[in-house]
Amino acid sequence: MTSSTVVESRVNRSYLFAPGHNAKLLHRVFEAGADAVILDLEDAVPEDAKDRARAMVAATVREHAALVRVNPPHTVECAADVDAVAGSAAGIRIPKCESADDVAWVAARAPGVPLVPAIETARGVLAAQEIAAAPAVAHLSIGGLDLLRDLYAGDGALPMLYVRSHLVVVSRAAGLPPPVDSVYPLIDDDAGLRAEAQFVRSLGFAAKSAIHPRQIPILHEVFGPSPRDLEWARRVLTAFDASGRGATRLPDGEFVDLPVAQRAQRLLEIAGETGPT
Repeated sequence: MTSSTVVESRVNRSYLFAPGHNAKLLHRVFEAGADAVILDLEDAVPEDAKDRARAMVAATVREHAALVRVNPPHTVECAADVDAVAGSAAGIRIPKCESADDVAWVAARAPGVPLVPAIETARGVLAAQEIAAAPAVAHLSIGGLDLLRDLYAGDGALPMLYVRSHLVVVSRAAGLPPPVDSVYPLIDDDAGLRAEAQFVRSLGFAAKSAIHPRQIPILHEVFGPSPRDLEWARRVLTAFDASGRGATRLPDGEFVDLPVAQRAQRLLEIAGETGPT
């Protein structure tokens, strides 16, 4: 198997979508530099291309590590999607997920495959805690465009603030990694993308989905640690190790205990470094 990314192999900053019926993009998406790739069998694929897309994506994930966004659970299309990719996909993204039963329905057809429920409706928001706690869930994601439509909400950060914060909390409570934010639909608006990415990172998100390769460098910059962050993390872990892995202080007086050391360790993992914790 070639290419980059498996759901649980590293801390991802970006998830790049590619439509499953576009042969050219199915190959190019793996060269775009994203940390993870999502091959889409749902919204990006016309109804008359579903069967063709399913076959193309099934062949692709046998050669490249990728997640697959299937059609909504409890549908004939979803069952066919899962049957086609369960043996090879690095993960399955479940759209319009509204209950732990939705997760279980997919999990029964794809045993052992990491699942990524997408919260895209009001019902999904209300059920997010039970969804996060369902077996086989790797992390939560948010489908912002669908959710805004379902809520009759407007643009901007404020309408989604509650939902985003809620997903951060339920993810943490369930012991999951931080959730992944939705795509930013204005491909040429670099400033808008950067502002939204910085905002969701401040809320506790670890990554964001993308619909175009030009968005990837900005996401990696925003969600990746700065050189100053990495220098701090190395100092923290060195001091923590030297203390016998107990509470200690840095030369500048900053207090260091296990949670601080774990945060430092995660920064190094994002950057591809290893550390002693």
